[in-house]
Amino acid sequence: GDYLNTVYLAFRGQNTTSRPSASKADPVSCRLWSEPQMPGLYKKGDFVIGGIFAIHYYMRSEQNTYTRQPPQPQCSGRSLRFARAMEFTIQEINNRTDLLPGITLGYQIHDSCAAVPMAIKVALLLANGMEPFFSDTESCSKSAAAAVPAVVGDSPSTPSISIARMLGLFGIPQVSYYSTCACLSDKRQYPAFLRTVPSDHHQAAALAKMVKHFGWTWIGAVRSDSDYGNNGMASFLKAAQEEGICVEYSESYYRTEPRSKLERVANVIRRSTARVIVAFLHSGDMKFLLEELERQPPPPLQWIGSETWIIDPEFLRFNMCAGAIGFGVPRSVIPGLREFLLDLSPAQALKSPLLTEFWESSFSCSLKGSSEGARECDGSEDIRALQNPYTDTSQLRVTNLVYKATYAIAHAIHGVICNDTQCDKSAKFTPWQILDQAKKVNFTTKNGFWVTFDSNGDPVAVYELINWQIKKDGSIDFITVGHYDSSKPRDLHLTFVFQVPRSVCSESCPPGTRKAVQKGKPVCCYDCIPCAEGEISNKTDSCLPKPVEFLSWDDTLSIILTVFSITGAFTAVCVAAVFYKHRTSPIVRANNSELSFLLLFSLTLCFLCSLTFIGQPSEWSCMLRHTVFGITFVLCISCVLGKTMVVLMAFRATLPGSNAMKWFGPPQQRLSVLAFTLIQVLICVLWLTISPPFPFKNLKHYKEKIILECELGSAIGFWAVLGYIGFLALLCFILAFLARKLPDNFNEAKFITFSMLIFCAVWLTFIPAYVSSPGKFTVAVEIFAILASSFGLIICIFVPKCFIIIFRPEQNTKKHLMSKVPSKAL
Repeated sequence: GDYLNTVYLAFRGQNTTSRPSASKADPVSCRLWSEPQMPGLYKKGDFVIGGIFAIHYYMRSEQNTYTRQPPQPQCSGRSLRFARAMEFTIQEINNRTDLLPGITLGYQIHDSCAAVPMAIKVALLLANGMEPFFSDTESCSKSAAAAVPAVVGDSPSTPSISIARMLGLFGIPQVSYYSTCACLSDKRQYPAFLRTVPSDHHQAAALAKMVKHFGWTWIGAVRSDSDYGNNGMASFLKAAQEEGICVEYSESYYRTEPRSKLERVANVIRRSTARVIVAFLHSGDMKFLLEELERQPPPPLQWIGSETWIIDPEFLRFNMCAGAIGFGVPRSVIPGLREFLLDLSPAQALKSPLLTEFWESSFSCSLKGSSEGARECDGSEDIRALQNPYTDTSQLRVTNLVYKATYAIAHAIHGVICNDTQCDKSAKFTPWQILDQAKKVNFTTKNGFWVTFDSNGDPVAVYELINWQIKKDGSIDFITVGHYDSSKPRDLHLTFVFQVPRSVCSESCPPGTRKAVQKGKPVCCYDCIPCAEGEISNKTDSCLPKPVEFLSWDDTLSIILTVFSITGAFTAVCVAAVFYKHRTSPIVRANNSELSFLLLFSLTLCFLCSLTFIGQPSEWSCMLRHTVFGITFVLCISCVLGKTMVVLMAFRATLPGSNAMKWFGPPQQRLSVLAFTLIQVLICVLWLTISPPFPFKNLKHYKEKIILECELGSAIGFWAVLGYIGFLALLCFILAFLARKLPDNFNEAKFITFSMLIFCAVWLTFIPAYVSSPGKFTVAVEIFAILASSFGLIICIFVPKCFIIIFRPEQNTKKHLMSKVPSKAL
């Protein structure tokens, strides 16, 4: 209601009701009822660009009676540098020959006071012009051309939203330099709005990622109760929830609200258990909040700030914010700007009420009596000696956004009125043409910054991560500790360029060592000592037991070997069943059935004894695995040796006068098998008595794990067992080799020869493999040797006989077995 009272048009005819015939001849007049708001800074030109800046912070409101014309709004507070930056940019553009050559740009800069009523008032002035009268012979409608082709501004989001709704109706492009509300990206509501500052959508996501990076999962939140604060905080809270961050409270405040509201928000912060607080606040709201907190300081807090206050030097005086961190627009250098700002004399200041106010307040004097009660300025004032935000060009951040926004409009005008050779001063165009061209601009400013807009009118989001750090002299300064760039791949949007300061009593212990607290000192102070035997440290500060490795039952290799072991035992049982069923057949009787059944029994034990090598070694399993293996294999080889000797004796018995079988009949065969086996039993008993095998943790072979294995105890005992088996196998091989060429199909010596050849080859290969295999593979090699040699015996000795019994029964006759012609059945 306030601003509608200040800017409306009244239509006044020339007594049209009494003289209807004259109404067509007399022009209709449009008159501004209120006095136009004069621009704070003005310059004529071929084309005049509008500027709306929050030069003053606050607008003093007065109660309207609606019975008289309201007075001009009055503002207080001051920030002049941004407006003068637009002046400087237009001056720089006018001096260029490659941009708008032959064209002089002017400007009309107004003060919005960061308030919606004033912002709408000056927006209407820029759209309609400031002429008090306008006449038209037909109607009160104005032409399509606006008073200005484009507008730079405003800074706060809420006034910019109001301006954008107004200017968007006429298609007048508005390029804001600091309105960050994500809502302004909606082109359906704000079709003519563009900006050179990133949307808060990116800032909110970046803040959430940063909070997550530092491990702050319990935070508080406070915001301005405005479009900027509410939309920005909503975006942040959504991103924070996705990152798994919990929010203890979320409070809002606006500087025009009662002081009781401010005190309540401050008390919530003081009582909070969250030590990290995210503040999405306007500079003015943040200033009031910090001043209130200073009255009764809360416990130390880690402040996380939005871009409006985190880069504002005015806040560096609040020591409670030391260590604050947040994202700000990148720092820049604008050549020539400082000289332009300082090139201000009293005579120039008198040309503008804004500059006059600035001069008088800066030097506390009056220019030609313009301020009552103040001393008159005598010319000794030195603007270069001033230390205030106007003269401080060390942090040109927002100023550079003004610089880019002004250049964007200049490039848009150039694209409309200029061709390759010249520009047309008298060109007529509509604001929509400038808007369309502004959306397409793509250039780099003189100070090296890229300017372009996406489909939403937003620039590429680029931020610096700013940290408030205390310097050696005790003052606080802005330090860049990271960057955010939305044009990079998603996982590289946020990067850090700092190291967290270290303050430790003792450095972390390296891998392989652990902490040992120093006696009489705090727990932060410790020594690093090596991990104990059987422990390992692949991280810092502590030792953990090394993983233990052995051939366990659930190991894939164990499962495979178990399957082969059971398969071999089952095969031996099946062969025994076949032999038993055909025990009266010539081939079974001719091959000494008693020794054959004993051999099949020992082979079954050989296959099954390999299972004792699988599983976690224990005292009993270590003693059992080697002794059972040694005894069963000797029993097996003894049977084979007995069968070989039977073959030799049988053929010697056929010689005239020989009584060989008398000395090696069945009783002697049983006795020889028993004797050979008892020798191995004796060796095993001595081994187990003197130095038996035992479970052992091998810590030397691998540094990162423990090998749990069976230590031999006595190496002599182990090699004596293997040696005795080897001796019997070699003896058997020699005897079978000698008997291989004896006549008749009755002769099985050649099969025994081949089986012993395989047996010896397997165990000769086993020795180097056993010695060189690491860890559980040592056991696997031994199991493989047992299974391979057992399969060799059963295949070579029994498979040919089973083949004849099952598939060649016609050859299972005494006549065929006694034949002198070797059989070719196989």
